[in-house]
Amino acid sequence: MHERSLPCLPIDDAQRFVLHNEIHTRPSATFKLPALIVYVAVLNAGVSVSDECQHLRQLAGQDSLDIDQMKGNFLQLQSDQFKIIWERHTEFTRYTIVQALPAHAHWGSTLPDLATHVATGMAWLKGIPGKTITAIHLAMLNEGMDDPDAIYKSKLWLGEGTVIGAKMGRTADANSHSHLITNLRIGADGFERILVMAAPGTSENRAGRIAQRLLELETYRMMSLLSLPVAKQLASKLATTEAQLVEITARLETNTVSDEVLLSDLASLAAQVESTTAEHSYRFSAARAYDAIVKERISEMRERPLSGIQTVGEFMQRRLAPAMATVNATSERLAALAQRVSRASALLRTRVEIAAEAQNQQLLEKLTRGQALQLRLQSTVEGLSIAAITYYVVSLCLYLGKALKAAGLNINPEMLAGFSTPLVLLVCWRMIQHIHRSLKEL
Repeated sequence: MHERSLPCLPIDDAQRFVLHNEIHTRPSATFKLPALIVYVAVLNAGVSVSDECQHLRQLAGQDSLDIDQMKGNFLQLQSDQFKIIWERHTEFTRYTIVQALPAHAHWGSTLPDLATHVATGMAWLKGIPGKTITAIHLAMLNEGMDDPDAIYKSKLWLGEGTVIGAKMGRTADANSHSHLITNLRIGADGFERILVMAAPGTSENRAGRIAQRLLELETYRMMSLLSLPVAKQLASKLATTEAQLVEITARLETNTVSDEVLLSDLASLAAQVESTTAEHSYRFSAARAYDAIVKERISEMRERPLSGIQTVGEFMQRRLAPAMATVNATSERLAALAQRVSRASALLRTRVEIAAEAQNQQLLEKLTRGQALQLRLQSTVEGLSIAAITYYVVSLCLYLGKALKAAGLNINPEMLAGFSTPLVLLVCWRMIQHIHRSLKEL
């Protein structure tokens, strides 16, 4: 969206309209009751939007579908007999087919066949690119709420399994706007079944919102559980890693092996933990996000109990909550293990640094002693140098006195040499002091 100027406003931010319209990008479907919603969610790893576009083109009348129409990751396609909604998410893609309820699947029927009556055809449904994670047949009726045999007839429609359900929402007269009953079991056709009995006069918009809420609830429940096998698989690996850390820490405490060996073992263990964290942190974070959405959808249902059966919220609390507790405990265990390895590494590094400082101190002491010996040796050499210089200078003075005496001057050479000796010593001593000061400045 390019910046544009409105008459009464400053120039628009480049993202203003994109961000504003985000709330309208995935509207719920609208449809009349009774209806059958055939829903399939597939994991889309390795599946591109182009692949999904190519599959959608196989529907009747969709030959001209362009991939640009799918840039928003949401698309509604209308046909004479059905409506299909395509939604692509980060890890999965959803296909929602809204069609009329087949006549044989009316209220009170016994386990009606639904898979063979999908409006798109079974072959198209089976060819959806990706791996199925959720498949649901959601039937929405505008009858049955006041039937005294509603639970019994629902069991016949759903098939075997203990049913759960609830009254959902409240209307203006404080009554529920619909009843939900399901057994959350995968049937022989691969689909779960959910039955919703809505009050007469339920609007198309409300029907769409109810369907979207239920389908998202089951989809995100399954997506959150993707991390459970990972958590179970990591349990034994984390136990082994923790035992290795305890063993390394014990060796660190007893100081039975060299620091180099301990540091190598700790580095290897830290690499293993970091690799595991990098591999699974996203899965655990996604599980927490999906679980939060599940709880939000349950809250939005505003359930009230139906006589004799559990509500969906109660069922999820008993079954889903322990699974998510396992996932969260594993995630926290992995994070705590990484911190413990980091602390052990820091402790070992501290010990190595202290040992290095002690070695440096010993080295400095040796250097100091060496410098002292060198200074004494230098002083000795300087003393010898003074004696030698004095001897040569005095000898020169003696020869000079003899030469002057031979030239006719009345000079005693020995006295001249004797008088020059203190002067020569003083000059040499001053020169040596000057050299010492220069060396100190350097």
